[in-house]
Amino acid sequence: MSRHGGRGWHGRVLAAALGVTAAAAATSMWTAQANPVEGQHAPAAGSAHSGAPNAGSKAPGGTPVSVDIAHSSDRGARGVNITIDDGPDPTWTPQVLQVLRDNGVKATFCMVGTQAQAHPDLVKAVVAAGHRLCDHTVSHDTTMDTKSQAYQSQQILDAERMITQASGGVRPEYYRAPGGAFTPYSRHLAASHGMRPLGWNVDSKDFEHPGTGAIVATVKSEISNGPTILFHDAGGDRSQTVAALREVLPWLKQQGHSFGFPVR
Repeated sequence: MSRHGGRGWHGRVLAAALGVTAAAAATSMWTAQANPVEGQHAPAAGSAHSGAPNAGSKAPGGTPVSVDIAHSSDRGARGVNITIDDGPDPTWTPQVLQVLRDNGVKATFCMVGTQAQAHPDLVKAVVAAGHRLCDHTVSHDTTMDTKSQAYQSQQILDAERMITQASGGVRPEYYRAPGGAFTPYSRHLAASHGMRPLGWNVDSKDFEHPGTGAIVATVKSEISNGPTILFHDAGGDRSQTVAALREVLPWLKQQGHSFGFPVR
């Protein structure tokens, strides 16, 4: 999701995750090939890091996954990727799933680890409906790019574990940094675990509660920027998002778009 300052929800999620992250810091195995050192900060975005896994690192199944941030759709030039961030949420995720079902659309759900752990039934429902999973870290820290590699590893790999356990064994296929706070290290780490770094082209701004009409207008005016659209199903009242999806999805079909997943 986009960076948002002073969000009460983010503070609550971060506080709720502190117990998880404190324990995990002592027990997690840092499997990154870069041998992260506590207190060593990640390089600035766009810089090289010689210790990170190479581009095109292979997932556990042996399939190469690019370290480049994905923006394209697997449905080609007219494809659209619907991405849903920050859940799952017991109030809003079921409503989002219903709208997607009504329109025959598959989406990518970027889940916060603590949310997935708290609502495994919803994670399983997302998977059962044919949607894909994305790792959105343990605590949604939008300052990830300023933190040590050990911290980045813990946030990404513990969330991967939480989501996989909650889903019943289905692993996330993508990694989206909170607020777009990617680093070369985090991208390589995610790719080495089979998760393609995932960006977005259209920020619906639904997190700001601008009104259903404003969300719809933003998507319509910015879809020419690219296929990956960012929405949210947690972090507060998402009724405007649900209503906007009811309008946006049929409109996108009318414009000749088809719905797919981000490229892997």
